[in-house]
Amino acid sequence: MSIVTPSTPSMPLTQPAARGQSRTIDFAAKIGQIEGHWQPRVVAEMNDYQFKVVKLLGDFLWHCHADTDETFIVLDGELHIGIRGGPNGDETLVVRAGQMAVVPKGVEHKPSAAAEVQLLLIEPRGVVNTGDGAQGERTQANDVWI
Repeated sequence: MSIVTPSTPSMPLTQPAARGQSRTIDFAAKIGQIEGHWQPRVVAEMNDYQFKVVKLLGDFLWHCHADTDETFIVLDGELHIGIRGGPNGDETLVVRAGQMAVVPKGVEHKPSAAAEVQLLLIEPRGVVNTGDGAQGERTQANDVWI
């Protein structure tokens, strides 16, 4: 029953005591509670990993996570992920509803969406959404639950 720091003063959110476990989680209902884009919200935890829902629209920024892979599961829409220096060189992954992609740790990537995309992110607790050392207007607070 720990209190979580909200991303904005108007969102006093707390972590559910059960961490989203032993429950059915309705992704569409949870995503419906998110007002803006690029604002990941935690819906469950498993060990040290968090499951986050988010709506995306437009371009994000190039970033990487040196210590962890990042998993993108598209629930609705079509996500493009630019990859720099990945195992296959520079490329763009196209991930559609019902598909997923894993960006390896240390690989620079840039998600983008021409139309709104709804997705589930899986990453370790505490990962900064804008990557290692990057802070800016797109940086969101961690551990914000819905």
